[in-house]
Amino acid sequence: MNDPVPSAETLRAALDGLLDGLPPRQAAAAVERLIANYRGVTPTDAPILRDRADVAAYAAYRMPATFEAVHSALEAFAEAVPEWVPGSHVDVGGGTGAATWAVSATWPGRRPVTVLDWAAPALDLGREIAAGNPALDGVRWQRSRIGSALSIESTDLVTVSYVLNELSEGDRGSLVDAAASAAQAVVIVEPGTPDGYARVIEARDRLIAGGFRIAAPCPHSAGCPIVPGSDWCHFSARVSRSSLHRQVKGGSLAYEDEKFSYVAAARFPVAPAPARVVRKPQIRKGQVLLDLCETEPALARTTVTKRHGDLYKAARDADWGDAWPPAE
Repeated sequence: MNDPVPSAETLRAALDGLLDGLPPRQAAAAVERLIANYRGVTPTDAPILRDRADVAAYAAYRMPATFEAVHSALEAFAEAVPEWVPGSHVDVGGGTGAATWAVSATWPGRRPVTVLDWAAPALDLGREIAAGNPALDGVRWQRSRIGSALSIESTDLVTVSYVLNELSEGDRGSLVDAAASAAQAVVIVEPGTPDGYARVIEARDRLIAGGFRIAAPCPHSAGCPIVPGSDWCHFSARVSRSSLHRQVKGGSLAYEDEKFSYVAAARFPVAPAPARVVRKPQIRKGQVLLDLCETEPALARTTVTKRHGDLYKAARDADWGDAWPPAE
């Protein structure tokens, strides 16, 4: 019998109960402190994840968003390499394993997986959560420093999600080079901020210099056409909000949008999208305005009107981050 394909819903089910016995106010306080650390406004020489309560609160808060962002990036990569399925996976700085869930949701089935992280409480909880996903029952949860001394065993796929922001410039370069040396494919995800985008571009340049081809989101492996400092490339993934989300952030919306930047690259041939929608499409009466990154490379706006027939219908259904035009 095939294992069920994990999804955001199965991940949330696996996260249920993590906060049992932890007072809501304490959980919210732990999340707020960890977010402050994540944003760089608390001392970094203190342990980030101090104990199981910290890890449980942060996992319940952040894992669904990380899963959705990484899954979106992996889906775009999979579209560019439709015949390829990773036979093995290493998740660098994976913590509680959100990226391993996303890989399993993109390419169902079992494969050797190793999660590397320095925080033992995160690894322990990741192992516990993974019990809800049969495809992850053989994962190795391995404590490892993420930096210049990092060693990655040979593998098909390396994921690095929300990690580069925690490293010095030198350690970021060492990590990307180690991933490039070890893997056939590398997917890197960072927060969808100007700084996050800058780190992704830095990693993208190193991957290209190392012989990789860009599969997504870019339609090319040439230089990014965005003028540094003028804008940044990022995308959005919708995340269902838990009660903990609402408690920490306030408001009553049932969802929020996780902004992220990413690059997906491979050593083997890839078929990137002819163009990528890089802003939310603007739907107006009888027309749709699409901001595209194109193969040239160049940024351009195209207008699709009713006279374009089926293409107009596709444009009305197009979403930020989609390939354009849609596949036949």
